[in-house]
Amino acid sequence: MRLVGDTDDVRLLQEALAQREEQALEKERQLERYAADLRETFKEERARSQQLRRSYVATVRALANAVEARDAYTGKHAERVAAYGIAIARAGGLSLADDPEIEFGFLLHDVGKVAVPDAILFKPDPLDMTERRVMERHPDVGWEILRDVDFLGEGKLVVRHHHERWDGTGYPDGLVGDAIPLAARVFAVADALDALTTDRPYRPASTFDHARRVVLAGSGTQFDPAVVAAYEQIPDETFERLRRTL
Repeated sequence: MRLVGDTDDVRLLQEALAQREEQALEKERQLERYAADLRETFKEERARSQQLRRSYVATVRALANAVEARDAYTGKHAERVAAYGIAIARAGGLSLADDPEIEFGFLLHDVGKVAVPDAILFKPDPLDMTERRVMERHPDVGWEILRDVDFLGEGKLVVRHHHERWDGTGYPDGLVGDAIPLAARVFAVADALDALTTDRPYRPASTFDHARRVVLAGSGTQFDPAVVAAYEQIPDETFERLRRTL
């Protein structure tokens, strides 16, 4: 025999369970809505980030091109050095190969030359002591121009230190060995490679094979031996192909 009270208790329990199930379903629907909102927000942020990145790249390349427009002999120098440097860094297994800040630094390394008079910058004869001091100020000037540009990050260290030498006889700070930022050490090899294989008013371009011998001779004095070892892993044909594509 069923009692009325028992029936009411069962009904109330069923209603409570149904209410709990509905609450659980509503929470699940809310979580799904939140997840969808987060996915949409992420897509929008990623799109904005990519747009900002493209804007940064365009700005850096425009500035680098403006610097190089002064000198017909070094056209595309910054882009070639950036390509060579990234290839060397990748051969050495260095994470900076995928760091856009470092690429920016490679591209803008000579921005300080905007302060060097044409009479010095394009002089076909060796510079005298006074002229050399003016020329050697361009890393400092570049650093001052870019120091407050936050998105360049570590790339600014390339601008300041790209003329340091492994043995400490470089400029502007005379840093020695590992005290030189790694990206600047990679840059030094890439820069020498491009300088040697590009025509200059005072000499024709050398072959990549000859340039390799010169770089090897500077290992341990001008260049970081570990970076030279990474460079050695890359055949001349790779650099020649990179040069043709720019």
